[in-house]
Amino acid sequence: MSNHSPFELAKSDSWLRWRDRKLSQAPASLNELLVEIDDPRTISASEHQAVLERCRRSNMAIYVSALGGEEGTYIPRAVGMRFGCNNINHNRGAEEDAVTALTVQDDQLHAPYIPYTNKEIHWHTDGYYNRLDLQNYSNLLHCVRPAMEGGENGLMDHEMAYLLMREESTDYVRALMREDAMVIPNHVVDGEELRPERVGPVFMVTAAGNLHMRYTMRKRNIVWNQDPLVQEAVAWLEQLLKSDCEHIFHATLQSGWGLISNNVLHDRSTFEDGDDPASKRLLYRARYYDRIHCT
Repeated sequence: MSNHSPFELAKSDSWLRWRDRKLSQAPASLNELLVEIDDPRTISASEHQAVLERCRRSNMAIYVSALGGEEGTYIPRAVGMRFGCNNINHNRGAEEDAVTALTVQDDQLHAPYIPYTNKEIHWHTDGYYNRLDLQNYSNLLHCVRPAMEGGENGLMDHEMAYLLMREESTDYVRALMREDAMVIPNHVVDGEELRPERVGPVFMVTAAGNLHMRYTMRKRNIVWNQDPLVQEAVAWLEQLLKSDCEHIFHATLQSGWGLISNNVLHDRSTFEDGDDPASKRLLYRARYYDRIHCT
């Protein structure tokens, strides 16, 4: 890591400048993340710049359109490409074009995975279990139909979580940058190993100098290093995410709305669908190995 990087843990002018700029530009409410657009399939130059401005400040933006309940995975694909995201992560359970339809599904392939249920999903970043050289640097959610009730997302810029932790204790940040901070157990289905065990840090700095975060609050999906400092840092982060911190926002995407982000921290509340199968909650999710081109 370069000494000029704001994420170098030694006290430096670059860190102080970055911290002050980040705090001065931080959105004060969810409304500051919203961008009204005409059609997410054909985002105009001015709409594009408005989304990028939000992403520069907080690594995320929520677009609000009148597209309504139109279905089709080409919608999120078009949005992603508009923001330089082309290298999509094809996960198990996704559609043929690698976009995932997030709706309640009870078939054998989908039912074991919590995104395809109506259950709460705890705080996490996407793809924390991926290989370190194939991380999900950005993601996209496009809402076709919200749930009858619930399905709210909590959102927190991972850079802000880092900033607040560093202000609390540089040692906590250093502990979560350890290459063995956490272990993701292997994933085995019917005796077949679909993913080997993965070991890595929580906070990473990419070759381009951007901060990236790997995290989940789900206890069954992770084994934390038993070093007391790592344990303290994990506990501090969990309490932050459970708090009423002013930098945590809550949003329920409506038909035609979408969230585009550099894989910020997020969660999902439980939800209930109506009796009509045609009105079931449906969101499309795309995960990318690219970062949004917002700098």
